[in-house]
Amino acid sequence: MAKKPKKQKFMSDDWNTDTEAETVDPLDENQPIVKDSNGTILVNGDSVILIKDLKVKGAGQTLKRGTVIKNIRLTDDPEEIDCRTSDIKGLVLRTEFVKKR
Repeated sequence: MAKKPKKQKFMSDDWNTDTEAETVDPLDENQPIVKDSNGTILVNGDSVILIKDLKVKGAGQTLKRGTVIKNIRLTDDPEEIDCRTSDIKGLVLRTEFVKKR
């Protein structure tokens, strides 16, 4: 019968603290504070829900109320966010029409 390999135990001294990634608070960056329609602060990577049907110019489609949009990106304008849906790439939405999920 083969022996099971022993599990390695890591001590806190084994970690090199110089190479650990620093946790960055998204509110400390030079980005302006972006809020949704309810006043909740949005950060890069959040998911939002549409609160109103929106006609998309140039795409000939309507995004329905309740559509979930994942992984938003903030812009320099605190009233706009960049995002994408399965059908529409490069979409810019106004924050007054979304709420944080």
